[in-house]
Amino acid sequence: MPIVRNLKLGYTSIVIVRPDTQQPGIAAISKKTGEAVLTVNTNNELYPAEAFKEAMELTRGLPFRKRGAVRVTREMFAEPEPATEPVEIVFDEVAYRRVVDKYTDKTGIFSFDLMNKDFIGFAKRSSIVRNMVSDGKKASDISNYILRNKIRNVAGDLDMPDAAVDMIIEKLEEVSPKGAYKELNSEIRKMLARNKKN
Repeated sequence: MPIVRNLKLGYTSIVIVRPDTQQPGIAAISKKTGEAVLTVNTNNELYPAEAFKEAMELTRGLPFRKRGAVRVTREMFAEPEPATEPVEIVFDEVAYRRVVDKYTDKTGIFSFDLMNKDFIGFAKRSSIVRNMVSDGKKASDISNYILRNKIRNVAGDLDMPDAAVDMIIEKLEEVSPKGAYKELNSEIRKMLARNKKN
């Protein structure tokens, strides 16, 4: 659970909290390099540098504010109880528009090429994707993880339900049913093939 906040000295930081420990992981964001610099009391085993890189990727572009101490309980990470009545998911036009705007090229045309390049870049930087590849997960599962997380990030709603994200993905596929995520899926297959050779 990453949180962007301001440190007292004026540095922006990323704070990662876990349900199994009281001590959060804290990294200042370097003004010179833009990279996360772990504080001295951050446990490298609980909070590896890759976790901060991914947290920065997932929260990039989101607004931040000063926050007090964050209190995390196990209940926050518990599986939610099923709703007694089904919740109707409606298509989020605003989130869809943000995704389209992000990947519209200089000529004003939506570009799957731009989107695939961005998604592939995320796949190569993500420690979670690397773990999924090394665990031999299915290409479709890896693709779904990347698509859902990137669309939530671009839409600015990290809590968007899977069903709402899937509606945006389906709407994008209507433009190019066969080749929408061709480059991304090809790169995932290459990553899985390289993992099998090693």
